[in-house]
Amino acid sequence: MTKLPLDLTVVIANYNTRELLRHCLDSLYRYTEGITFEVICVDGNSPDRSADMVAEDFPEVTLVRNPSNESYARSVNKGIRIARGRYACLLDSDTVLIQNAFEPLVRFMDEHPDVAVCAPKLLNPDGSVQHHIRGFANLSVFVLQTLNWHKLFPKSKLMNRYYNTDFDYSKAQPVQSIGTSVYLIRRSTWEAVGLLDERFRWAMPDLSYNYMLHRLGYKVYYTPCAKVVHFGGQTASQDVLRALREQCQGLIDFSEAYDYFGTSRLTKAMVRLGIRFRYYTKVLGYYLSSDKRVIKGPGAPRKEVASEAKRILAGGDRQVFPNADSEKKAVTRAQSASDAASMSD
Repeated sequence: MTKLPLDLTVVIANYNTRELLRHCLDSLYRYTEGITFEVICVDGNSPDRSADMVAEDFPEVTLVRNPSNESYARSVNKGIRIARGRYACLLDSDTVLIQNAFEPLVRFMDEHPDVAVCAPKLLNPDGSVQHHIRGFANLSVFVLQTLNWHKLFPKSKLMNRYYNTDFDYSKAQPVQSIGTSVYLIRRSTWEAVGLLDERFRWAMPDLSYNYMLHRLGYKVYYTPCAKVVHFGGQTASQDVLRALREQCQGLIDFSEAYDYFGTSRLTKAMVRLGIRFRYYTKVLGYYLSSDKRVIKGPGAPRKEVASEAKRILAGGDRQVFPNADSEKKAVTRAQSASDAASMSD
């Protein structure tokens, strides 16, 4: 087999997050070393001129201009199809590197040839650990989730099987499902089992891909060898009500297509009813709550922390870290908070 010329292809699907994308790309080129890599940015015809910014400020990036805002899965699949790397890393535009993250991830995959996919530790902007590990929910967990059981009883052991709030982020280990904010896939994996499921716009591609790998016996791993700051949910939160509708339909489609909760018509009908009920409670919560985010469940960053991303979005050309001293302090704070959390787990 001919050796591929690059170690890694970084694929970023972007829609209307120009300033965050700028910070993401700047940090990527600032910190990445020790590997050969390329960056592919697939833009969904962003009205904020994200694509023009990439073309002007980062000419080394391979820019794909979609004529419309396609689904997340379709966008990243376009990038993977033209990737030249031995690995592809799906990277959200609302992430910022604070260290050389990609070289350790590539090394981890090289040292663990039986692992199909891996993802690193994610940090909130304040340096706290962002909980992004999920389990596959059974029907009983789904029913309790529909009733917002996790809000009434946040320490419920049954709900923790899904949310994994007591997960030990200090050690590498196999997981059932992990988010695609920073998601490294082995080339042989996508060549064997295919790419992300394009039937879902944004809510289900990560769960469906992890679930498919799980059913086929492939290993999905979390590793703390690298840390990346993730602001979280910036694209979805641009139009919360639309995102909630897409999330609702995505969950229904996922249940139907993958027989996730069972094959019987009665079970699927009950699941559809439960998903729609939860959708309406979320819409009600949107109008009644001051927290207008889409993603705000267990493990998500606090409202005050998430608002920092909005400040950056509104900040024009201001940097995430205005000067070298503040950047150093922010990195140190993130590292210290992460290490302290790991020691206390």
